[in-house]
Amino acid sequence: MKKIVLTTALLAGVLAQAGGFRVSLQGVKQLAMAHTSAHAEDASVTFFNPAGMSFIPAKLSIAAGGFGAKSSVTYQNLSTLESFDTDNPLGTPLYAAVAYKVLDNVSVGFNFSTPFGSTIEWPSDWSGREIVQRLELKAFYFQPMVSFKLAPWASVGGSYIYAKGSVNWDKAVTQLGGSLNLTDDKASGSGFGLGFYFQPNDKLDVSIAYRSPIDMEADKGVVSFNISPALYPSLGLDASGKDSFKATLPLVDEYTIGATYKITPKWMISGDFNYSGWDQYNKLTLDFANAPIGNQPTDPTVLVSPKNFKSTQTWRVGTQYQINDMFAARAGYYYDESPYTDENFQAETPSFDSNVVTAGVGINLMKGFGVDIAGGIAFPKSRLVNNSNTDFYGQAKAKAYYFGLGLSYNAF
Repeated sequence: MKKIVLTTALLAGVLAQAGGFRVSLQGVKQLAMAHTSAHAEDASVTFFNPAGMSFIPAKLSIAAGGFGAKSSVTYQNLSTLESFDTDNPLGTPLYAAVAYKVLDNVSVGFNFSTPFGSTIEWPSDWSGREIVQRLELKAFYFQPMVSFKLAPWASVGGSYIYAKGSVNWDKAVTQLGGSLNLTDDKASGSGFGLGFYFQPNDKLDVSIAYRSPIDMEADKGVVSFNISPALYPSLGLDASGKDSFKATLPLVDEYTIGATYKITPKWMISGDFNYSGWDQYNKLTLDFANAPIGNQPTDPTVLVSPKNFKSTQTWRVGTQYQINDMFAARAGYYYDESPYTDENFQAETPSFDSNVVTAGVGINLMKGFGVDIAGGIAFPKSRLVNNSNTDFYGQAKAKAYYFGLGLSYNAF
């Protein structure tokens, strides 16, 4: 039987932190200002830097919000001129955070967020159907944390990160006259966050944060074949046409440096620099229990997919103007860099170099309540697809937009 090569990025959207993989939607206020991080007005700072809790002006702070994220990708084969469009559903990332000052110099907090995950759905008959037809990725971050104020102007904080992920992926296997589905809803891993936050004066905030690598362990994956039962014995499948697989999926580290400066009492400007060490992610190995669907001559149950990612840099700039005591206007811009070249384009989790424009408004209500509204539009650059590993060539274009609503409460 001809060997089946399943070159893919299983769970890559759960693990990645840059370009089209990273869902930069962890604070509505932050999104409005290009997702910059040096803002300690409420508990939403906890995802970006646990040390920022020490400078939240309230004793108790609660923040929560949700987003809508809509994207679409168009692929065209330049030889046949066939064109295919994705039909992706609306993504709905969420976040919730709480911070509490136990003592004047000690704060504790908790942050829940969905920083990675998306769903991409291609037509069932598109030319890349043996790579992917539908891929749904989800990830959940749970972060307890603590922050210590070292001085009136400086703090340090740390967090423990527990990550939980899932994948549901459909693709065609025409050589077997059918399709297969790979599922894992028990992938998990852990890591940590570390940060320093500074307020040397009442005009300047500086945030320095690090998020560690996380190895997502997928030990209980299931691959289900929708093929003729007569082929089950030759593939080592059970009576229901299933096999199992294992994989270790690396989530690389991330560094962020941010600053916010108050030019006037009403006008501030913020900037961030993010670095993600994606050069560590050069391949993905899937180990099937029985099915000989790998690509290794010495072990046909092992599939190695080259990735050859590169480290990425993201520059962000945002601004806020306090119109009056109730309303604040916000805007921002950032350049998002894809973690791979055209030669390593991934149809399962497509990524593009993008210019992103954001805007929003903050509304201060009575008794410590606040409402934040934000939106963003991405302008991805088209790219040539030239992946010889998957025999996938052509041109890809994309578009995306985001919107969000957040609530906050500060008890002084």
